[in-house]
Amino acid sequence: MWLQSLSSSSWVVARLRAFFLRPKQLAMFEACLIGLVSGLAAVFLKQGVGWLGGWRIYASFNLPPWIGLPMIGLIGGAIAGFLVERCATEASGSGIPQVKAALAGFPLSLDLRVAFIKLISTVITVGSGLTLGRQGPTVQIGAAIAQSIGRWFPTSPDYRKQLIAAGAAAGLAAGFNAPLAGVLFAVEELLHDISAFSLGPAILASFIGAVVSRILGGKSLDLNLSAAGFQSQFTAPEIPFYLFLGILSGLLGTLFTQGIIASIKFNRKVIRVALPWRMGLAGLICGIAIALLPPLFRNNSGLREFLITGSPSAGASAIAFLTHFCLTIIAAGSGAPGGLFAPSLILGSALGYLVGIWQFSILGAGLPTTYALAGMGAFFCAVSKAPITAVVMIFEITTDFNLVLPLMIVSVVSYLVAEMAESGSLYDKLLKLNGIDLKAEATPNAILSEIRAADVMQRRVETLTRETSIEEVVQAFSRSHHRGFPVLDGGKLVGMVAQSDLAKISKLNLPPDTILEKIMTPQAVKVSPRDTLMEVLFQLNRYNLSRVPVTEGRKLVGIITRTDIIRAESDRLTGKNGFGPHPEPSYLVYQTRSPATGQGRLLVPLANPETAPALLRLAVAIAHQRNYELECLQTIVISRHQSPDETAVKTIPSRRLLRLAERMGRDWNVPVHTQVRVAHDVAQAMLETIDERHIDLMLMGWKGSTGTPGRIFGNVADTIIRQAPCDAILVKMGQTSFSPSRRKPETQHSGKISVLTTGLDRPLPRPRSFQRWLVPIRGGPSGLATVKLLPGLVSMTTNPEIRLCQVFGPGTYGADQGVLDQALAFLERQVTCPVISTSLCANSVQDALIDLAQKDQCDVIVLGASREGLLHSVVKGNIPEAIARNCDCTVMLVRTGTAS
Repeated sequence: MWLQSLSSSSWVVARLRAFFLRPKQLAMFEACLIGLVSGLAAVFLKQGVGWLGGWRIYASFNLPPWIGLPMIGLIGGAIAGFLVERCATEASGSGIPQVKAALAGFPLSLDLRVAFIKLISTVITVGSGLTLGRQGPTVQIGAAIAQSIGRWFPTSPDYRKQLIAAGAAAGLAAGFNAPLAGVLFAVEELLHDISAFSLGPAILASFIGAVVSRILGGKSLDLNLSAAGFQSQFTAPEIPFYLFLGILSGLLGTLFTQGIIASIKFNRKVIRVALPWRMGLAGLICGIAIALLPPLFRNNSGLREFLITGSPSAGASAIAFLTHFCLTIIAAGSGAPGGLFAPSLILGSALGYLVGIWQFSILGAGLPTTYALAGMGAFFCAVSKAPITAVVMIFEITTDFNLVLPLMIVSVVSYLVAEMAESGSLYDKLLKLNGIDLKAEATPNAILSEIRAADVMQRRVETLTRETSIEEVVQAFSRSHHRGFPVLDGGKLVGMVAQSDLAKISKLNLPPDTILEKIMTPQAVKVSPRDTLMEVLFQLNRYNLSRVPVTEGRKLVGIITRTDIIRAESDRLTGKNGFGPHPEPSYLVYQTRSPATGQGRLLVPLANPETAPALLRLAVAIAHQRNYELECLQTIVISRHQSPDETAVKTIPSRRLLRLAERMGRDWNVPVHTQVRVAHDVAQAMLETIDERHIDLMLMGWKGSTGTPGRIFGNVADTIIRQAPCDAILVKMGQTSFSPSRRKPETQHSGKISVLTTGLDRPLPRPRSFQRWLVPIRGGPSGLATVKLLPGLVSMTTNPEIRLCQVFGPGTYGADQGVLDQALAFLERQVTCPVISTSLCANSVQDALIDLAQKDQCDVIVLGASREGLLHSVVKGNIPEAIARNCDCTVMLVRTGTAS
């Protein structure tokens, strides 16, 4: 019973952990934590600014103001500038542009270091008298806190982006005690996304941030208008005046943003001193200006309340507007950490109060304070270009429904006028000054967020099975540049094996025949084809991987590497269509055509003049025996920076080889077509030719090995084997295929051997006759497909000998000789030369064939396999490559499209 209870409780705990660690639930938990910490930071910022600002006001009444205020501004600005310059340059300015850039994917730091320096430097800056606000910095502080929490509890990039926006929303909500405005600002200005996925974290964080701020710090800008006896009024005759206020706010707001931009440029190009000196100078100017004004202007928060709830004169309102307009431009231009929200509200309230006084003098109705409140929203809207946020924020501050209509009128008009005067918000312009253009066609974050895994994944994947022995796994790693392979069982992904897993072999002292399942990682990190590259890159970085499988359910559909992501991003930035290496189509610059009398077509790509004559002899023999037409291709490769259809090339060297093919075709009565293509990629040109000319069989040269990491037979051969729809023959010429002596040109026939001059300024060497043929036979249709080529191939030489060989493993000797018997019967009917069949028992197929070829002094080995069979043989040690590397004779690799 006790064990059953313990098991049940463990199951409950596991289920709860699984539930709360789901991405969405984890994101909501993080949003709550972000709101809490952001609220505490906003309270600390408010209390710090209030304490230092109160001390400054106290000092201004106990010292000569023309000495105390300038000195406090100078010292405070210099200290804050020193902190920012030495500890976190990202903390300069309002901070909102930095948040926008971070959300767009630009590499700007947002962490606890930035949050702490921003908080301390803002307290010093605003408390020292610079006419900037504290609400803007809370946006960056909240976003930095969110970014740090997102690193502590790893989530996907999409969720992390939402959390940063939620942190910004919580900061604004805590600064103004306006949770709805915080959410709307994050959506309207930062994310431009109103999905539930974005709203959920922002709403939670804003709500909690505002609650914490209210409980611990009191109400920011809490006007308590109803208790003060304030009643807003709005009548239809006042609409023209509100329209005028909107127009005026839009024009002056645009002038304000232009002034800040000009001030920043002036500091950089003219003053050109370090940040502490610039901020100290701005603090000195602000202190001098405020010292010359009435004492009311020494308290910025008190001035805002006085303009809204008091009864200032027109002169006082005008002075407040002009001084804050100029001093804010100076302070913001210096790069001081501080926001523009509060100055915008002061400017808007002063401007609105002036229009309200003018309206009252004409109509004798309405209240100037209503215009002051509406002006706050209008001027804020002109600066931030966020009309919805402006309306909701002022409404939340006042909680007066009668103010909604005038707020909507002035905000919309102000926004339209400001957009007509100068498009874009101030924050976007500030980013452009630093070389960041959020409206560029492709930002890093936009690229990775738009592209899906299915767009760039590699659909042909090298895999291993769970039953593969660790000896074969080691061989697979030794012949591949891959650092990991997906492990399948019945086509379904069951794990991954990485190079680090190989260390388990020696650590556990495992025998070589141990199956892969014992060392693989069963719970593989995987992504869905619908995931964005941001999510894929996050998974790669989180688990320090170089590649990740793409699955639908448990079915493996592809794989993505870091290189694929870099290539996709590069293709988008350079304006290429699609993703990955997409060369332009090849361009046909030369061609000849013969009568189309054959029953099929055989393609021969010609590149190397040393091996081209031998390839042509093989091709002509096969075409003659099968009644095929011969298609000869020469490819001129150009740089990818050039266009194939616009690049001038010389075709004379290429046409020499093609003329040789035409002469050999005439001697054997085989129709020969020739063409020269200009292309970025040789394999691409071949595939296009196969498709356009309806090729049935392809014959191409092969070096016998490859030095390219991750390749099986070579760059071009791998592509053809994997993608060509027709059968293909790869030929590795033996070292003794040509006689080293130079002979005179001959045009005579000896049996069926045609020896011709190459037309390449030297005579064609006489090849050694391909007399002894070794043909390994394997089960499946591919074995018979290879044998069907032999009658044409052996017709090139006199007195050929064919040895058919089938290799069995231990314990299976003679288990299935049906294919070998069928091949023997077929050849006895088709050729007159001797045909011998042999069965061998050996542990290694490749070693047995190499020994037999050397013992019988074979001239040619013909290997056959299907496309799938070749890839399977590579996992087991790349048998064709091993035979070609260890034999001096010619090796022909026949790949059929038929699965074995």
